Amino acid sequence: MNSFKKLLAEYSWDRELESIFAKSDADVQFALQNRKRGLDDFKALISPAAKPYLEQMAKQSRQITKNRFGNIMQMYAPMYLSNECQNICTYCGFSLTNKIPRRTLTDDEIKREAEFLKNKGYDHILLVTGEANSKVGVDYMSNAIQILKSYFSNISIEIQPLDQNEYERLIQDGLYATLVYQETYHRETYKIHHPKGKKSNFDYRLATADRLGRAGIHKVGIGALFGLEDWRADSFFTALHLKYLQKTYWKTRYSISFPRLRPFSGGLEPKVEMTDADLLQLICAYRLLDEDVELSISTRESEVFRDHVAHLGINSMSAESKTNPGGYVVEPQSLEQFEISDERSTEVIAEMLHQNGIEPVWKDWEKSW
Repeated sequence: MNSFKKLLAEYSWDRELESIFAKSDADVQFALQNRKRGLDDFKALISPAAKPYLEQMAKQSRQITKNRFGNIMQMYAPMYLSNECQNICTYCGFSLTNKIPRRTLTDDEIKREAEFLKNKGYDHILLVTGEANSKVGVDYMSNAIQILKSYFSNISIEIQPLDQNEYERLIQDGLYATLVYQETYHRETYKIHHPKGKKSNFDYRLATADRLGRAGIHKVGIGALFGLEDWRADSFFTALHLKYLQKTYWKTRYSISFPRLRPFSGGLEPKVEMTDADLLQLICAYRLLDEDVELSISTRESEVFRDHVAHLGINSMSAESKTNPGGYVVEPQSLEQFEISDERSTEVIAEMLHQNGIEPVWKDWEKSW
């Protein structure tokens, strides 16, 4: 049976990080000129040696994105269904140890949230919960998807990892995509930040994309949480994971997201800072590595940064996000999972895109062509 775990075991975190930092000016120039870039080119493009070439990278990234996707931006909105969680995660507001009021939406409340987002124009929704099988397991998600498919054409989830047969059931219900982030590919650091709960099982989480591929999901989203470990190494291993998945489950599409640690109730300072320039470099490097992968940016990032990268590689964006259950209309004041940075309305974001020659698309771009 295919498993990314086997491939990951062949690599050393320290060796790959050393290789990235050893990249030279000549390596970067070669990567920029190479028409069929591989993972070694990707290392060069995320290395410190590539910093003087950021403008050149951005120009190439912008042109590749325009050629591949046109002047469009896929728009989506997260809908938080529950903040119940059985895990302890040091960086999350929903962590079991945080003494917060817990909330799980009822059927009627789900419909109220859906009506608000539908009236805003959204047709692509991302359902988010804490990781609590007893409260928001596969039965709850199956019911939610069946309710929401009458409102939205594309339903994605970001919940606890499930078994293959459970994913198969949700796909039959109408599930379109699943986002599951490894958080960090550094096994020892992962243990530090996930000391209790099912999420503490590094290998089970790592194999989630394999289970999704075997289940026949349409799209899988992967990524790392920047701030837990060195962003360059985590990005390399995310790219390694992407290339493995594309080769192994070639019928499935893939997306990459770029979450950076954001403030929440309890707080965690990043171990390694990732600047805006670093994040821009990484976005461009991914686009130069792979013209087909969806690159998504959330409202974690600032208005200025999101406006800027809308030209330079990103082709999927959220707007007016609420990261608390019922945050749109049911219970706006409940505790958020993390603070957002770009708090502009959907209408303002859409107008910003229009002014920059970009057409907002309200459901999955592939189904819009």
